[in-house]
Amino acid sequence: MNMVDAKRVLETALICSQQPLPMRDMRALFNESLGADTIKDLLGELQWDWSDKGVELVSVASGWRFQSRPEMRDYLDRLHPEKPPRYTRATLETLAIIAYRQPVTRGDMEDIRGVTISSLLIKQLEDRGWVEVIGHREAAGRPALYATTRQFLDDLGLQSLDQLPLLDNVANPGDMLGALAEPMDEAAVASDAQEPAVQGGELQLDMPLDAAVSTEPGAMNGLSE
Repeated sequence: MNMVDAKRVLETALICSQQPLPMRDMRALFNESLGADTIKDLLGELQWDWSDKGVELVSVASGWRFQSRPEMRDYLDRLHPEKPPRYTRATLETLAIIAYRQPVTRGDMEDIRGVTISSLLIKQLEDRGWVEVIGHREAAGRPALYATTRQFLDDLGLQSLDQLPLLDNVANPGDMLGALAEPMDEAAVASDAQEPAVQGGELQLDMPLDAAVSTEPGAMNGLSE
């Protein structure tokens, strides 16, 4: 197979895939006949080919995917004007603590936040696919250790945790939440008087439409409450 045909196959697979494609899957497209370096060269060419389009090819934690460019968001949102999902501030502060201090136990999170963290809150993050148990601390009761997932990085458009904004004060959950909001694009804190849920009012996330072009429009905005 010549490189023109190979690039066409790779482009088609990336467009049709509903999930980021890892290198092993891209190599499988060609029965391992193309090496990783050759595929990386083809990916670079595809990035250039799509550089003036409303869709871009990007690398995230799980692999490579096509996604809409940020400047297309306002237009795409008109097709799905539903209200953005809302998470409590407590939920996102907990997520920020896990992201910046992982691996952490529930007790660690409670020490940092200074309040009790409900099991339902952590389950919400697990159900969303953003956090998972990666082991247990060798201490009394062997508490579970939580860490973020590849899905968390994919949804934020990051390749690794190293791309999270640096913090001067990693002990302050408010600082962590503020920094975490940067890769999440926009985060608007709702008034405490507005539909108070758990501690701290609610936080509304209006995340970018980063779903692969082969999925339903607005997939990134379909986060469960």
